[in-house]
Amino acid sequence: MDSTPPPSSSSPFDLVSGALGHYIPRGSAAAGAGDAQGDAAARRDVPDDPEAGPADQILGAVNLDRDLRITRCNLDAPVFAGLDAVTGRPFVDLLPPGDVPTVTRRLRQVLRTGEAHVARIQRLHRGDGSELVVSMSILPAAAPQEGLTVSLIAMAKRLHLYAAETAIGTSLDIGDTAHSLAQSLLAWGEVAAVDLDFAVWTGEGVTTGHGQGRIRLRRAALVPDRAWPEGYVTEGEDLPGDASRLLAQAVRRDDAPQAIVIPDREAVERVLGSPRVLRALVPGVRSAGVACVPLVLDGDPPIVLGVAEVWRRADSPFRDSELLDLQELVARTAHHVDLARQHQREHTQVLALQRRLLPRTGGDTIEVASVYQPATPDSAGVGGDWVNSFPLPDGRTALVVGDVVGHGLGAAATMGQLSMEARALLSAGLAPDEVLEHLDETVTLLDDAESGLAAGYSALGSTCCIVLYDPVSHQAALSSAGHLPPVLVSPEGSAAPLDIRPHPGLGAEFALREPFEVHTFAAPPGTLLALCTDGLVEDPAVPIDEGIARLADAVSRVHPWDALQPAARQVVATLAPAPQRDDVTLLLARMIGYRKEDTATWRLPARDDAPARARAHVRALLRRWDTRERTRDNAMLLVDELVTNVVRFATGPVTVRLIRTGDGLLCEVGDTGNGRPRLSRGGLLDDGGRGLHVVHRLTTRWGVRWTDAGKVVWAEIAR
Repeated sequence: MDSTPPPSSSSPFDLVSGALGHYIPRGSAAAGAGDAQGDAAARRDVPDDPEAGPADQILGAVNLDRDLRITRCNLDAPVFAGLDAVTGRPFVDLLPPGDVPTVTRRLRQVLRTGEAHVARIQRLHRGDGSELVVSMSILPAAAPQEGLTVSLIAMAKRLHLYAAETAIGTSLDIGDTAHSLAQSLLAWGEVAAVDLDFAVWTGEGVTTGHGQGRIRLRRAALVPDRAWPEGYVTEGEDLPGDASRLLAQAVRRDDAPQAIVIPDREAVERVLGSPRVLRALVPGVRSAGVACVPLVLDGDPPIVLGVAEVWRRADSPFRDSELLDLQELVARTAHHVDLARQHQREHTQVLALQRRLLPRTGGDTIEVASVYQPATPDSAGVGGDWVNSFPLPDGRTALVVGDVVGHGLGAAATMGQLSMEARALLSAGLAPDEVLEHLDETVTLLDDAESGLAAGYSALGSTCCIVLYDPVSHQAALSSAGHLPPVLVSPEGSAAPLDIRPHPGLGAEFALREPFEVHTFAAPPGTLLALCTDGLVEDPAVPIDEGIARLADAVSRVHPWDALQPAARQVVATLAPAPQRDDVTLLLARMIGYRKEDTATWRLPARDDAPARARAHVRALLRRWDTRERTRDNAMLLVDELVTNVVRFATGPVTVRLIRTGDGLLCEVGDTGNGRPRLSRGGLLDDGGRGLHVVHRLTTRWGVRWTDAGKVVWAEIAR
């Protein structure tokens, strides 16, 4: 025996492999036989059940070379009698033929990756045609051995029920849950299937009020993995309507869900009747019986979630004890299926919410692309990260990225509320720092740290970054609450994070409260801006500044002619760690802006002749733009009313700006006053107050935004 201890740096799987290697006697050819002509009497003494004999030892081990042939084994216990494990023989010869492709794939995967495949229920084929159920683990062989070590634990029925329930409850994915159940059911047959009510599969609520005509089953799991006859319903397919109704009726006798057994092929054909139903439900076994066990959710009355089917040879009928074990396993695991259904519903709702918040398209003045990549499996695809981009009514574009601490429905709901509030406030004309002040107040009302963290998320400490892009001045204004700085790539290709002063996250009452700052920077046409959440750049092994530098390097390689969406996916693929520790969100925005010939600005003193001078400038410009006469008249009247209001009620000077957009004209009139123009209900004979009514009727929309110098009234006219 090799007494060399394993190295201290060995992984737990190396230690287990080493222990199993010492457990297998060197020089032993096989369990129960030195060659193919071993003790026949010993081979005939095969127990039908691991519980039937004095099987004190239930652990066995087999060593395989890289060709998956047996090199050594220890299968001496009576429970393993009848397994023809001979040196030099392919290990897959011990498997039922239908399991060979799947197990071979797993064995080669462990050889290739070095990652263990642990504790899967597997059947082994004895020489007399019977089968033994084991829990099989595949591990890389510990040094100095090469190849694989396969451990086998003979599964007594009680142990199998416990192990199966434990395995089935490890996932909240409804497909994985159904597949784990089907794998466990193979201990009782050759083929196992799980068919779920379609409402369960989609996460909807299941009630007892289904009419027989509305029953619909979908095959959620089917094992083993093999080629199936044409017409047989495989994983992910819907059962024909008559087959669904037949199964549902069969398991609901006397208004109570019950297991049923159809013992042989003749009885199966008599019960199913239709050739179409036979092709859909019978897995091609020449002579087969089936046990159908309903998945029942306890209640008054009980609710049937679906049906589990176990097929086996007719010459091996189901014993009463086996049927009881089947029912016990399915009953123990039905609540796991319902938990997965509830999770599926939550998952679907949150993903729908997140899709609604993702940016659509940029527009004529900006091109945007976004990637949202949730962390798995902890987040199950839902979290608190968001990105959004949308045009503002005054022609600018808002870019918003944020992060709510945590995952799940609560974090996503908080994210949705903050995102929608930010959009509403920005559309109302508020500056980015003012929007963050409102979001800061909202966060303190939404949640407190104790209750939020107990639910797996917290609104307190959420981060947000807002950028407003003006396509006329080619300037951008940015405010940030605890968020990572965006990376700016100039038209020449140089990239660097914006130098902005850090600020605590939203609702950070513990910090010294300071006003949110507005950082203004130039964004000429061709500028690329990258906004992300920390999941893209954060790595515990390196400083966050290094992660941001890697992002800057990645986005600097985006060519000005590259399509932006593929480029965004490439950046994420380059930077995102695998596996991810957090959600990954990226927003790329390429600035286009308006051409100089599509805009004009005039600055006029606030005198009585200002309206006339503004009309003259507008008339001349619109003639050069070859604008329709009706549009020209409406634009001049609009500018006249807005400039007149400035002269009468505000303070000068007056700034007039005209922008030619894809759909019409955008007129802006600014002043240094801070009063808000309001549309009032005036009488026909009133001396004043009709100017904004004229503006309202001439335009498709109009509004007000505030600037550092005062305010701007904007209005849009269709061309």
